[in-house]
Amino acid sequence: MKVHKAMPYAMISGACALLLIFRVYPLISTVCESFQDNGAFSLAVYQKLARDSVFWKSMLVTLKLNIVIIPVQLVLSLALALLVNNRLKLVGVFRTLFFLPFTVSSAVACVIWSLLLSQNNGLVNSILNTMGIASQGFWGDRNQALWCVVVEATWVGCGYWMVFFLAGLKGIDRQVYESAQIDGAGYMRTLWSITLPLLKNVMLFVMVANTTSNLLLFTPMKIITNGGPMGSTNTLMFEAYKSAFKYGKQERSAAIVTVLLVLVAAVCALQFYLMRDRDKKEVKRA
Repeated sequence: MKVHKAMPYAMISGACALLLIFRVYPLISTVCESFQDNGAFSLAVYQKLARDSVFWKSMLVTLKLNIVIIPVQLVLSLALALLVNNRLKLVGVFRTLFFLPFTVSSAVACVIWSLLLSQNNGLVNSILNTMGIASQGFWGDRNQALWCVVVEATWVGCGYWMVFFLAGLKGIDRQVYESAQIDGAGYMRTLWSITLPLLKNVMLFVMVANTTSNLLLFTPMKIITNGGPMGSTNTLMFEAYKSAFKYGKQERSAAIVTVLLVLVAAVCALQFYLMRDRDKKEVKRA
């Protein structure tokens, strides 16, 4: 049966239409709104942001959070993938247990961790007390709240990113490892010289997707901390939310979202640059 040339485009037209309506149009609309001032094009909102100490503090909190959480999640998810890629007893059970937190909704996960790290009657403080350690503030401590967000988000996300690394590991030909063993390569040498280079494309995808996800992290701040205490967890995403829905400043919210979009694009572009394929460049030069 002969397929008309337009058939493939017709089959994806619905998905493209939904993408344009619910992704592209809101994005363009938000960027345009950030340049509006009484119906005219203006940079006034961005000029105000440049002098806004709350904005710059939320920028610092966002960067601090992601500088820690991105490498932590990458290393832990890769370590979990390497662990469950081995032929161990009950390995299927471990894979399920590691992935299980991601199947819990983000709101439920926040409730779980808000109870575990409760300052008054949380399980973690109860364990610390039995060990003779004083109760910690956790979510109520300005010096600990952001790190509690890191713990909660890592618990939820690591199992998800593990699946991608595990798929990449399964795609590596076992003969490569057998050849390395014959040559006398140990585990660390094999990991560094074979596994990681062959996982480069998977690692790039996980890095970019993980960065985007964590720069837009919102649920823990909304459900647990409300940006506090004393603004210690007030990220750009949460500040944009407050500007729009708490203070009614739509233009300021749109400007913060636009800045956040530029930040995401810049970080992802840097990751693409650092993880670029050197072999292809050498072929082009030749």
